[in-house]
Amino acid sequence: MRRFFACWLLALGPLTVAQAAISVTDDTRQTVTLPAPAHRIVSLAPHVTELLFAAGAGPYIVGVSEFSDYPPAAKRIPTIGSALSLDLERIIQLKPDLIVGWNKGNPAPQLAQLEQLGIPVYKSEPYSLEAIPRSIESLAHLAGTEVTGQAAASAFRTRLKQLRETYEHRRPVTVFYQIWRAPLMTLNGTHMVSSVLRHCGGENIFAELPQLAPTVSVEAVVKANPEAIIASSGEQEDLFALWRRFPAMKAVARGNLVTIDGALLNRSGPRILDGMENLCRKLDEVRSKQR
Repeated sequence: MRRFFACWLLALGPLTVAQAAISVTDDTRQTVTLPAPAHRIVSLAPHVTELLFAAGAGPYIVGVSEFSDYPPAAKRIPTIGSALSLDLERIIQLKPDLIVGWNKGNPAPQLAQLEQLGIPVYKSEPYSLEAIPRSIESLAHLAGTEVTGQAAASAFRTRLKQLRETYEHRRPVTVFYQIWRAPLMTLNGTHMVSSVLRHCGGENIFAELPQLAPTVSVEAVVKANPEAIIASSGEQEDLFALWRRFPAMKAVARGNLVTIDGALLNRSGPRILDGMENLCRKLDEVRSKQR
């Protein structure tokens, strides 16, 4: 009997280890596997930091990129450089058991170097509103905080559904979404901000352009004659001085020069729904000014 029990324990050991392994698929469709929940996590982008906190993994974050300013607790975590220029030596010194990177925002060679060192790297790039709660669930699974993550993901989906049902079937409003002034830049229809616009009943006048963040001409905007022009309040100086030179444009004539909080709407994190609700309400104000 003792011999049988010993053999059973030996057989059970490898099985238990295998069951303890944690695997998820990241936003690049790559599998990330950990031997145990991650308790030393480095975040390489502000939106990633917000996703990790929403997932309940905040206490396990040991390093963040610059501008990770939400929630307030994130400001107290050591920084590892900017998203565009990572301090690899500093990251290695933190001895992370998981790195959550920004697929299109972090330098690909630096992410590859971290992977070559044997550090698991989850690459984040939510391309849709639906991908955000999935990201929260995946990160919670990697950190062993599934209960918190599932609750946050469920709350996100419920609120998103409510906002869609409230706003997306209202009268369409044509919009120019300005992300930069010199050169004049916007976003195309595949960007998440355009998805938010659609759910608010907005129509991006440059949705069909192939580039994600195309440069456009003043003449093209004037010709499209949008009903509203939207810009981020994060910029300095007068955001709309250029457009006031064209008083016949609908957006100018009707006073529909709209500012939004870029930190809410431009980050692919859970607070995007706060930005969405604010934007939807502002487009309702635009509708009320129709002449």
